[in-house]
Amino acid sequence: MNKDIRKLLAAQFLTAMADNAMLFVAVAMVMQGALQGDWYVPALQGCFLVAFVVLAPWVGTFADTHSKPKVLMLANVIKGVGALMLLLGMEPLIAYAVVGIGAATYSPAKYGILPELVDNDDDLMKGNGWVEGSTIVAILVGTVVGAKIADYSIHTALLFVLSLYTVSAVVALLMSKLPAAHVKEAKGALGSFKLTVVTLLSNPRARFSTLGVSLFWASAVSLRLIIIAWAPVVLLLSTTEDISLLSLFIALGIACGALLAPRLIPMHHLRRVRFAAYALGLSILALMLVDDINVARALLFVAGLCGGLFVVPVNAVLQDIGHKSVGSGHAVAVQHFFENAAMLTATAVYTFAVSIGVAATTSMMVLGGFILLATTIIAAKLPENT
Repeated sequence: MNKDIRKLLAAQFLTAMADNAMLFVAVAMVMQGALQGDWYVPALQGCFLVAFVVLAPWVGTFADTHSKPKVLMLANVIKGVGALMLLLGMEPLIAYAVVGIGAATYSPAKYGILPELVDNDDDLMKGNGWVEGSTIVAILVGTVVGAKIADYSIHTALLFVLSLYTVSAVVALLMSKLPAAHVKEAKGALGSFKLTVVTLLSNPRARFSTLGVSLFWASAVSLRLIIIAWAPVVLLLSTTEDISLLSLFIALGIACGALLAPRLIPMHHLRRVRFAAYALGLSILALMLVDDINVARALLFVAGLCGGLFVVPVNAVLQDIGHKSVGSGHAVAVQHFFENAAMLTATAVYTFAVSIGVAATTSMMVLGGFILLATTIIAAKLPENT
């Protein structure tokens, strides 16, 4: 692991920790009565995701036509502005949307920089495992620490988030000054984005990776929101910290899966990831039968493990194809367009379900069944020898 990858992992850890701490600050604000309505948390998540969909044609081009460490730094500054807006008492939906703009800018550079820092496919898989592992550990720490501080003081929690974004920006700025991967294109961002979409979706492996990672993240955001509603009713948990601790087991599972993925599912055996997706769907279906917290923790760990085994190979394959064709930043932007459109759709559907009184256990049943069906459909056209 070279020094720039270490700095990337540090910057990613800090910014992901802040992202997740900020979400649970909002959860605490709802539970403490500062924000009204069960719909507010999924609405916040939706505001965060909008930028990934709307800005997708531009952020990939921006990442590939500028030095990626500088893009990472700028994105953290934008996130910090969003945290500052919330600290100053501005509307949380608008503040979280600004954080989403920063995150949408950050993601193509975060993943797109990996092929520029490694020498071969094996190192790219390992790099993805390290990034996903550090991200999940950051989600774990940010969720638990953010919830604990928020239960004590919302103001202190927001200062904590702002400091994390600041330090992450500084670490990104300390990375080597990499040149831009591509020159600016005459056809413009929209034309380039359309060409990238056509190029990637015409490749069976890239198409499977794009749709597969969209399925994973739509499922992940849905499960996270369902747990927030499900845990107080089924497991009788009453504080933000107690609920956030359930996410710990998902995070630990994803981290373990991310580290195991390069050994169990190398890039030339991409088709194997469908088994991890099937197991993910079954573990979520099993949760609707559970009312014991320890069994719930075990199933959430299994769900996370399967998710980690699934997402690392599909990410690595898409980055590799993109780096060798349209540009890794362009490929990641398209990937994020599809996955965040899927997450936004899932969030909207879940918000509507909550508004009409659909039970959390019913939502879990629908989610688990959807994962099984969607995996079967997506994998159907992947060549057998892939």
